[in-house]
Amino acid sequence: MQTTPGSAHHPHGSPSTAVAKRVLDVCIAGAALLLFWPFGLLLALLVYLNMGSPVLFRQVRPGLDGKPFTMYKFRSMNQARGADGELLSDEMRLNRFGKMLRASSLDELPELLNVLLGNMSLVGPRPLLMKYLPLYTPTQARRQEMKPGITGWAQINGRNFITISKRIELDIWYVDHHSLWLDIRILFLTLPRVLRSHGVTVAEGEEAMDLGGKDQP
Repeated sequence: MQTTPGSAHHPHGSPSTAVAKRVLDVCIAGAALLLFWPFGLLLALLVYLNMGSPVLFRQVRPGLDGKPFTMYKFRSMNQARGADGELLSDEMRLNRFGKMLRASSLDELPELLNVLLGNMSLVGPRPLLMKYLPLYTPTQARRQEMKPGITGWAQINGRNFITISKRIELDIWYVDHHSLWLDIRILFLTLPRVLRSHGVTVAEGEEAMDLGGKDQP
């Protein structure tokens, strides 16, 4: 059930909450990487065989307070180019394996490295693109008051089936109400949604978003 933003405003929470959140991040991300590294290597090999090199997709995204960081994902598109030498459209470069990778969310597995590095959290607002930062209203910009997450409140309340403005609204609700127990709840609710590929689209869906805020160029 979706919850609308409330009036509480404590963007970074108490120091003890921040420490507990970081401990949870490191323990779960570290354990997952240790447990699944053979599967990760196999997945990397499959990406290489289907997409070529490099295996990892790197992109600069806005992190805490809008500071840029490099986010890692497995590549899900090949480098096919047209006669003019330009890359083909996303749809043409997304083959069956890439669609499976995105639908299963396995392309996001390398983001666990971002969690260990400290520029992402397991739970938080999903990092959008740098170009959207100047387009946020002051209220929308509050989603940057916390580290971006692999999953979040918006992801368990509709993910790509809701508008970007609604997703940002849910992100801000999370910023205002986050707690360790809410993070644990979100993590537990994320798993069945990932297994069912609920709310997942095969396209990135982040290149032409209407933020519902400032006028866009």
